[in-house]
Amino acid sequence: MPDFAPGLYVVGTPIGNLGDLSPRARACLAAATIVAAEDTRTSGKLLKMAGSRAHLVSLTEHNVSRRSNDLLEAAKGGVVALVSDAGTPVVADPGARLVEAAHAAGVAVFTVPGPSALAAAISVAGFEGSDVSFLGFLPRPKQERIARLKAAATSATVFVFFESPTRLGATLTELAETLSDPEVAVCRELTKVHEEVVRGRASELAPRFASTRGECTVVVRSPAATAPSATEAAAYLAEMARAGARRSAAATEAARRFNIPKSDAYDLWPG
Repeated sequence: MPDFAPGLYVVGTPIGNLGDLSPRARACLAAATIVAAEDTRTSGKLLKMAGSRAHLVSLTEHNVSRRSNDLLEAAKGGVVALVSDAGTPVVADPGARLVEAAHAAGVAVFTVPGPSALAAAISVAGFEGSDVSFLGFLPRPKQERIARLKAAATSATVFVFFESPTRLGATLTELAETLSDPEVAVCRELTKVHEEVVRGRASELAPRFASTRGECTVVVRSPAATAPSATEAAAYLAEMARAGARRSAAATEAARRFNIPKSDAYDLWPG
């Protein structure tokens, strides 16, 4: 078994398929004296599978402040593991406050990377772009939710959020109505038996997911990411003109590349 120095270990756990628990994560859980988890029932099964005898304690939004001191005291002399119900801790769960407290107290913090619904959904969505914004769970009040979506669409080329299966259809409809019907990828039950990844316009997918089940992660390509850019097209055409390209051929290529009408591209030709 690997040696683990005393400290707080942020351990990624499977988002569905238990086979995704890494050997290092398994070893860390087995070495831990305490494991903090939001849902002790789910994590208890994981500890049993890892052969861990650690004391399991619940860490929720309501008790994280009260329990942080004891957990950090234990982490000064031993291995304390922080796990999520599924996936990587601190992504849409109360674990961030414990990690922040550890840094403030000078307690060493280590990562044991593992599965993440966020990273998994981005990888299978196929939307190119390094500028990704994560929204977590959307607000329940409609106006707050729409405001959050609009803000994300203006600040990132791709954004991701978690959604309840009971609200997914309505949220996709709101996306279609407020963001010019963007392309989305609905990732449902990732790594589980009924895993499903569906791509299409929000308006097309809303009826399909009006009634569904399971964990849902939604990846959205912001309309701003695919909006026509006259500035970029003009720069491209200027470059083609300097290279001696013919106006008609260059305009045809610019229209295709920047998704603008050929007549607009033709008018952008310098001179």
